[in-house]
Amino acid sequence: MMCTVCGCGGGEAKVEGHDHHDHPHDPHEDNGQHRHGGEARPAHVHAPGMEGRRMVRIEQDILAKNQRHADANRRYLAELGIFALNLVSSPGSGKTTLLVRTVEALQHRLPVAVIEGDQQTGRDAERIRATGVPALQINTGKGCHLDAHMVGHGLEQMQLPACGVLFIENVGNLVCPSAFDLGEAHKVVVLSVTEGEDKPLKYPDMFHAADLMLLNKVDLLPYLEFDVDACIDYARRINPKLAVLQVSATRGDGMAAWLDWIEKGAGLARHDRDKVLWERKTALGQELAVLQSRLREAN
Repeated sequence: MMCTVCGCGGGEAKVEGHDHHDHPHDPHEDNGQHRHGGEARPAHVHAPGMEGRRMVRIEQDILAKNQRHADANRRYLAELGIFALNLVSSPGSGKTTLLVRTVEALQHRLPVAVIEGDQQTGRDAERIRATGVPALQINTGKGCHLDAHMVGHGLEQMQLPACGVLFIENVGNLVCPSAFDLGEAHKVVVLSVTEGEDKPLKYPDMFHAADLMLLNKVDLLPYLEFDVDACIDYARRINPKLAVLQVSATRGDGMAAWLDWIEKGAGLARHDRDKVLWERKTALGQELAVLQSRLREAN
């Protein structure tokens, strides 16, 4: 079976600790739905390639179901006050090295956890765990991207601390991950200066979907023909609101600004959680006052 949205192979994903198959006997499914945070969510569906209107309907159905999974993931993360980031890039951008440096610096300031997405192996999750940060590996098999259903299963396997940061490192691919919301607060696209400044024009959907671009490996600029200003201009033609930070995971350039950006987002997520909890407490207090008043009147 193949996903009609991108043509990738389906039914082979494996969340560390258990297999993730899209079939009726999945032990994590309940009548075609899987429960996460006490809420039932529709199962992710793959379908064979088709043409015309039926193909369009199936694509719409797949993305709609993915969105329902993503919305449930987002509600769950919001209840915990967790700031979730979906890191996307092409292979070789230095995304994992950048993530290792990030969690090494951040783990002493905030609770941090990582979900790693790759087609095969658990090498990246092992690199993250070596820093002391918990990491869960999701292998997508022939699939070229994570989807919200896989991430939902991953969240079920993790003991996420409240008011922390969750990094989701997606499969290396600048095409398909742009279409799949995972429940994150932001997509962060990592672009290496070794890839060429025209990547935003070649892969516009990804740069349109992202909120932040990390221009990585800037320490190599003296040795390359790469026009930084042109690259940023191309990216902002696609997405005028795109924020940009220039970083080097190996030399440390821009890392302070990147960490500050994360901490600001985590603070907002924590504030939103506290606000919701306060509103719930206030509402319960008002209900209790009404019940006490009625009890006094009855007596």
